[in-house]
Amino acid sequence: MTPTRLLTPATYPWPGPPEQARPPQPPRGTRIAVGMSGGVDSSVAAAYLVRQGYDVVGIMLRLWSEPGREAENRCCTLEAEDLARFIARQLGIPFHVVDVRAVFYRQVVEGSFFQGYLQGQTPNPCLTCNRRIRWGAMLAYAREQLGAAYLATGHYARVRVWPSGVVGLRRGVDAAKDQSYVLALLTQAQLQRTLLPVGEWTKPQVRAMAREWGLPVASRPDSQDLCFLAGDDYREFLRRHRPQVEQPGPILDLRGRQVGTHRGLAFYTIGQRRGLGLSLGQPVYVVAKDPARNALIVGPGEALARRVFWVTQVNWLWEPATAAVRARVKIRYRAALAPAAVYPEDGGRRLRVELDEPLRGITPGQGAVVYLDDWVLAGGLIQRVAHPQPDFGL
Repeated sequence: MTPTRLLTPATYPWPGPPEQARPPQPPRGTRIAVGMSGGVDSSVAAAYLVRQGYDVVGIMLRLWSEPGREAENRCCTLEAEDLARFIARQLGIPFHVVDVRAVFYRQVVEGSFFQGYLQGQTPNPCLTCNRRIRWGAMLAYAREQLGAAYLATGHYARVRVWPSGVVGLRRGVDAAKDQSYVLALLTQAQLQRTLLPVGEWTKPQVRAMAREWGLPVASRPDSQDLCFLAGDDYREFLRRHRPQVEQPGPILDLRGRQVGTHRGLAFYTIGQRRGLGLSLGQPVYVVAKDPARNALIVGPGEALARRVFWVTQVNWLWEPATAAVRARVKIRYRAALAPAAVYPEDGGRRLRVELDEPLRGITPGQGAVVYLDDWVLAGGLIQRVAHPQPDFGL
């Protein structure tokens, strides 16, 4: 049972009073590298910093593309590179393209995407990309090769600094575009070198600024989905590169009875109803995966609603909490914030989350982010979900 005494935003040991945290303000003339994608958000971020008197350098990452399908990628295309280069020239700033294809493939495509699906999870490679590639390889290049003190991007989130020097991460002003979820695995050291100018504005304001400043990307649509899928459904991509995911196995109901056969756990998602090939007299959904048995678990819609799950690989923005916290939790990028009690376990390396109300579609491998008000407290990966009874050993 959830105890009545939990740390709350009012009683939590913050690094300092939230109202004392201010946006970072480097001295004018400071060299700042801007990660540019050819889109409106990063272009406005670069233009704004130039107008503020900073020594701005543009960087674009050359990410891994499936050989022979480069033109189908959703971002980092030659067109996007040409746009970013044009914007940099228009702003009068240097522009560098950094080849990170090898490390991107190793850490994001192989280490996150393929390995996640091979382990029966549904990974979110963007979390790994931000921490390891954008704020790993790109930040290192900016500092070591370009002498930049900060890395700026076009993400919709806000960085705040307390007088002590500790940095916090807040949700963006535009709640509909907020991207703090995908930045929740950044470390304190990375955030201390980060500027997020557009997080202070709404998307309509950003587009209006682009038009006012004559940037030709003011109406360019936002990029969506995984950048390396080359226009495919992820299942086709997996079939081409990891055909071993096609391992048929049993489909079990909640009592452990086999009711069908699946094609491979990677081809199914939690909450899926269509494509199961079952006729059981009532609609059933994928409610869990059991990699140890290569089994797909199905049940009625109400079985999708869960209250308790565990989070591992936890990244605390400040010191780990030593007591349970009353907070709000986000279980995927587009999900709403859900009230919950969050219990640190194993010295804060793991979290047990007890939601006030059950949520559907809590999925191992996806990120879970804990918020105090609109501040990111911690982020990690969903490891396990409490299953409905009977759980037959899951």
